[in-house]
Amino acid sequence: MDTSKFIKSFLIIILITSCSEVSDIDKFNSIVDEQWNKVIFDNPVYASSMGDLSRNQEWGDSSLRKIFQDHEYEKEMLIELESVNPKSFSEDDLTNYRLFVKQVSESVEMQQYKLYLLPFSHRGGIQLIHDTTSVLPFRSIDHYIDWIERLKKVPDLITNEIAMASQGIENNVMPPKILMERVKEQIKLQANTTAYKSPFFKHFAEMDSRLFSEDEIKEIQDQALEVISRDIIPAYKNLLKFFEKEYLPNCRISIGISDIPNGKAYYEFTARRFTTTDLTPEEIHQIGLKEVKIIRDEMDDVIESVSWKGTFKGFLNDLRTNPKFYFDNPDDLFKEYLATSKRLDPELVNLFKVLPSIPYGIKPIPEESAPDTTTAYYQRPAADGSRAGYYYVNLYRPEVRPKYEIEVLSVHEAVPGHHLQIALAMELDLPNFRKYGGFTAFVEGWGLYSESLGYDMGLYKDPYSKFGQLTYDMWRAIRLVVDTGMHYMDWSRQDAINYFLDNSAKTQQDIINEVDRYINWPGQALAYKIGQLKILELKNRSKEKLGDLYDVKDFHHEVLKRGAIPLYMLEENIDAWIEDTLNL
Repeated sequence: MDTSKFIKSFLIIILITSCSEVSDIDKFNSIVDEQWNKVIFDNPVYASSMGDLSRNQEWGDSSLRKIFQDHEYEKEMLIELESVNPKSFSEDDLTNYRLFVKQVSESVEMQQYKLYLLPFSHRGGIQLIHDTTSVLPFRSIDHYIDWIERLKKVPDLITNEIAMASQGIENNVMPPKILMERVKEQIKLQANTTAYKSPFFKHFAEMDSRLFSEDEIKEIQDQALEVISRDIIPAYKNLLKFFEKEYLPNCRISIGISDIPNGKAYYEFTARRFTTTDLTPEEIHQIGLKEVKIIRDEMDDVIESVSWKGTFKGFLNDLRTNPKFYFDNPDDLFKEYLATSKRLDPELVNLFKVLPSIPYGIKPIPEESAPDTTTAYYQRPAADGSRAGYYYVNLYRPEVRPKYEIEVLSVHEAVPGHHLQIALAMELDLPNFRKYGGFTAFVEGWGLYSESLGYDMGLYKDPYSKFGQLTYDMWRAIRLVVDTGMHYMDWSRQDAINYFLDNSAKTQQDIINEVDRYINWPGQALAYKIGQLKILELKNRSKEKLGDLYDVKDFHHEVLKRGAIPLYMLEENIDAWIEDTLNL
């Protein structure tokens, strides 16, 4: 089934609702349900990760034809949404309506910028899809067979990617060459190998002998080796040839998204979209400069407390180079992450009224992607409860992973940061598009806000750990400056790296990976600090207006109980809660 069939189905819904006495709320719910069904059908890997295995042998259609069909479908949907009168909706239904309209409107608006013609990323994509196994179930032989069937179709995915990239060349929508050099090296890992050494075989090599017999494992591994050798490696060799001969030579030297056609307008749009505000890039840049100064003053206080006699730059250099701040092996680094997370969990009851029922675990970031990715990230639980949430940590080069960052990083990615917020949202009675979606300014704003809760949880007692917390806060403030600088104000990549080095204790390895991440994903990094500042503003407002009636557990419950929402809507809700509390 392709999008054209969903369009026909959608038109039938319109016909039925227009010819019968269907209420506006029923009409709206039908549209939302139809859209979610389409999301699940169009994204089989996502569906599998959610526990729906009905298309567990399929990939999604990434062709240009499909992209254009989806755009027409969304335009039709937007027209139909505008015909719905939400006047009689309950507060919750009205929230759903406002958020769904916002989501569809932004998707329609984004089409004009042709970002779909940039299919490659060093942080994910066709050259790293072996990592897909991290979100799929492998509890039975059938699950492994399904994965092998999916792997047989990888050549078709690569053909689509080449077609998309070729259109990018034709339309002059091209990525920075410096990032694509990283992608080339990742493709080489897939192309210049043997089936046994292929990243795709690693998952088969690690089959659990407690679950499967020796004969079953051998049969599956033999099938996998055949597919990898016959289908996958040749397809990646073809991709590498295209990449080196045609794509890389046409990539641009510049780094800012403003250098693609209509790029400046796109950055203004994406800044509004990611922050859920009307802030301009210039305004965001100024907020960043102000926050950098505030945090720098706090850093100076910590430096004074440890009786450092040198310069600020010298202190940062000592943090980056002094062996006492680093583990010399990945095992000890991983053990410290585990120990820190165990210390966090018991403290949550002092800050929250409701805790998620599903647990989280910690895993190393896969070695194939670790050199090119960030310090850590979070993976949400499976919708059917078959997989816990996971906090992934980067163990590549432990000599550049500071001990003093472990506490603040764990608070952000695990609890009370991403795992607590996202797992709680998944347990709420919300439409699926809200339960499993979200707004970056809220999700990442909450993660950054959570870092400040470390003080309430008994963390940051060591001055260097406190400096680590300030380093992470500074890191997000710097993002406001360098992201807008590179994409809107003609900053060079080196300008961004130097600004980072001058103001943060982050190691150079981290800084380079971070700057390249911002180049790759314009605007996304703005959401963290803007979201955190709004939550802190609302917390301070609540304390000031409620006085003795203020309880941090109540405030956190009010922030989290509706799932991820835009910042303007969060402010509306907190103001209403303050008013209601005062009138009790």
